[in-house]
Amino acid sequence: MGSKIHLKSLFSGLQAQMFAQLNTNREFILHPGSKGDSLEDTWIEWLRKYLPNRYCIDKAIVIDSSGQLSDQIDLVIYDQQYTPFVLTQNGFHYIPAEGVYAVFEVKPDFSGSITSAGESINYIEYAGRKIESVRRLKRTTTSIIDRGCKYDPRPLTKIVGGILASTNSIKKKETLESHLKSLSGLQGIDMGCAVDYGAFFIDHIGEENIKTTDYSQRILDYYNERRINEIEFSKSEISLVSFFFQLMRYLQQSIGTVAAIDLSEYSKAINLEIDEEL
Repeated sequence: MGSKIHLKSLFSGLQAQMFAQLNTNREFILHPGSKGDSLEDTWIEWLRKYLPNRYCIDKAIVIDSSGQLSDQIDLVIYDQQYTPFVLTQNGFHYIPAEGVYAVFEVKPDFSGSITSAGESINYIEYAGRKIESVRRLKRTTTSIIDRGCKYDPRPLTKIVGGILASTNSIKKKETLESHLKSLSGLQGIDMGCAVDYGAFFIDHIGEENIKTTDYSQRILDYYNERRINEIEFSKSEISLVSFFFQLMRYLQQSIGTVAAIDLSEYSKAINLEIDEEL
């Protein structure tokens, strides 16, 4: 009989390694900007290591075919198979909205506030606004040819939105839940993780209206009409593993592959008409 590995111990080792790295960055990098960049880079490198190679991960600004921009996003999970260009200027990435699978705000702590548009808001609400800045962008979709067969444009996919942190110092679980439940529509958060506290995911009630053929309106209606059913939290000792498993479930079984980008919409920016037949 072959030998076996104790998976729980293996995942516990992974959890300890990730926590040690994040905690070191939080305690010993004193400059706020440097600390933020370091935390973002740590999460990015961790996801690059463990997510399948089909997913790209970077900090970026998301763009659409009309020239609209998202806010600066700490961590974007995106596709490059059906979105064949990512623009890089001065070391920063500009990713077409069609290629985005998920976006995350990275903070040292779930607790905290920041000034945005002249008002002080908590980090959870700030994350929601960042997520909204991506989900509101225009996304195109077009037909593809696979193994010699042409397939009609697929509906737009959901974009996972979340927040990542090293710790959570919000004392009452009810307070954290209240912050999360206050977000709705395009700002709604789907999941998150505070390494020494636990991961969470939000179970929403609501389905897309598959009879709607206006895909942009269809996805907008879905976000505006869905409601929170419950919020589930993992134990702190399995926070990273829980977060990773749930993220993979969303990516592989709920989203699948993003819609193919319609390059003819982007080519209008340079007054180029693309020939659609060979």
